[in-house]
Amino acid sequence: MPKLVPAVPHAAKPIGPYSVAAEAAGLVFISGQIAIDPASGQKVEGDATVQAKRILENLGMVLGDLGLGFDSVVKTTIFLTDIADFAAVNEVYRGYFGDAPPARSTVQVAALPGGYRVEIEAIAAR
Repeated sequence: MPKLVPAVPHAAKPIGPYSVAAEAAGLVFISGQIAIDPASGQKVEGDATVQAKRILENLGMVLGDLGLGFDSVVKTTIFLTDIADFAAVNEVYRGYFGDAPPARSTVQVAALPGGYRVEIEAIAAR
């Protein structure tokens, strides 16, 4: 049975009715992260590079709260509102996952909530 993780102290507050993370069968599913400053709750303005950096910082804090790190991530999905941002986001992403990145999908979407340019979700293994 899945275990919802209702309190992740360093996570930005969700903008909808969902949990930041849920755990089942040794896997931790982390909901899509957008560029929100968790301290202020405000949108981080900027291009895809700026947003990707904030998102990955947020993801790192969520992982840390759950006793995990980037090396525990086995799969990510990146949502971009403009596929032309693919290379720029890759550069930021590489800085967090290094030479052994997890499996990944990247898709272009018509829009993201709040006018964000990037969203990243992750699955980690215990």
